[in-house]
Amino acid sequence: MSETPELARSGHATQSWSTRSMPSFLVRNGWTLWHPLMALLLMTLGVMVTWEAWADIFRIASYDEESSQIYLVFPIFAWLVWVRRERLRHCIPRGQFIGVAIMLVGWILTSYGYYNAIQSFWHGGAVLVVAGGFLAVAGKDVLRRFLPAFVVLVFLVPVPGRLRLAIAEPLQGYLAVITQVIFDLLGVEVERAGHTLQINGTQVAIAEACNGLRMVFSLVLVSYGFAFGTPLRNYVRAIIVLASPMSAILTNVVRMIPTVWLYGWSGETVMGMPGDEVANTFHDWAAWPMVIVAFLILMAIIKVLRWALIPVTPYTLARG
Repeated sequence: MSETPELARSGHATQSWSTRSMPSFLVRNGWTLWHPLMALLLMTLGVMVTWEAWADIFRIASYDEESSQIYLVFPIFAWLVWVRRERLRHCIPRGQFIGVAIMLVGWILTSYGYYNAIQSFWHGGAVLVVAGGFLAVAGKDVLRRFLPAFVVLVFLVPVPGRLRLAIAEPLQGYLAVITQVIFDLLGVEVERAGHTLQINGTQVAIAEACNGLRMVFSLVLVSYGFAFGTPLRNYVRAIIVLASPMSAILTNVVRMIPTVWLYGWSGETVMGMPGDEVANTFHDWAAWPMVIVAFLILMAIIKVLRWALIPVTPYTLARG
C-alpha cells in the first residue's frame, strides 16, 4: 500500500517532464516532448542507413554548379515551416502509418536505385526515408498542413544528367540566337554557328555553364519558397512558379550580352586587366545577382496584379 503514492508521484513527475515548456494547445492536442525526441531519433537512423546517398547528394552540390540550389533547400524548408507554425494548433499526432509507408517506399526506391544505378531513385529514396521517419511520429495532420514545406525537399535530389542535358541543349541554342539578335539591334557585328558566337574575331561558345540552367533551378526553388511563404491565391502562386524559368532565361540573356562582349576583347586590356580575365570574372560573379534580378521581376508581377485590382491575397497564411 505504501508504494502506491510513490508510484503515483513518479508517474506525475514523468508526465510533468514530458509536457514541460510546451505550449498549452500542443499539450491539449496530445503532444509531448517524446514526440520531437522520437522524430529526431528516427530521422537520425534514417540518415545513418542511407548515409552514402546523403553524402553523394552534398558531394554533387559541392562541385556541380547546376546542383547548387541544394544548399537553399533547408533554409527555405525552415522558412515555410515557420510561417505556418500556427497551424500546429490544428495538428494531432495521429495517422502515423503514412510516415511508415513513406519510409518503406523510400527504402525500396533507394535500394532499387543503388543496385540498378539509377541516381535519382537512390537519392530520392534516401530523402523519403528521413522524411518518413519524421512523419512516422508527427502523423498525417502535420503532412497535410505543412505539405508545401515537404514538397520543397524534392529539390534535394540532383537533377539526373540525362534530363539536364535534354534541357540544356535547347537552352544553349535559344540563348545563342537571342544574343545574336540583340547584338544586331545594337549594331555590333556577331556571327553565329550553332552554339558559338564570333565577335571581334573571337569565338565564344555558349556552353552548359552559360545557358542559365543553374539560374533556372535556383530561381524555381526561390520562387516556390516566395509563393508558398506568402499568403497568395493559388493562381498567383502558379503564375510565379511557372514564370520563374522564363524570368531566369531572360535575365541570363542580360548577363550574356556584356559577357560575350568582354570575351570579344579578350586579346586586349580592359580596366587594366587582360580581357579574358575580366570576362571570366564577370561571367562567374554575375550569375547570382541575376537570380536576384529575376526574382524582383516576379515580385513585380504581383505589383502589377495589385495595380490592376486583381485579388492576390485570400487569407492569412498561418490560418489556412
